[in-house]
Amino acid sequence: MCSRYKLFGGVLLAVSFLWACGNNKNTEQEKGKSITLKGLYSFGPEVKSFTDCDEGREYWVADSAKNLELEYTNLGFEKPYTPVYIEVEAHLVKSDTSTVTGGYDSTMVVTKVLKVSKDIPEGPCNQ
Repeated sequence: MCSRYKLFGGVLLAVSFLWACGNNKNTEQEKGKSITLKGLYSFGPEVKSFTDCDEGREYWVADSAKNLELEYTNLGFEKPYTPVYIEVEAHLVKSDTSTVTGGYDSTMVVTKVLKVSKDIPEGPCNQ
């Protein structure tokens, strides 16, 4: 009777271990994967933030494309931090908890700007 419990426990442990290892690989692959994000971007002297309209998550923005901040500035806002609708290709990295980015879900590293618009489309972004 006792050996059945040991065998069952061993099988359960092995399955748990394999499942955990498989999930870590998927998570690591997703971190470096480029994705398309749509949402609201705000830019100013101290904040560069993005809010994903579908999930409501807020990200710090790193503009590796060097176009996002320029396109935002070219829209000619009188005040900073006015939200605009953007569509970008980016990848997500963990935010550094010892800096201002630590208060955000992750840091969104923009690799390509697809769209920047003052017009916020109807739907979850416009609520």
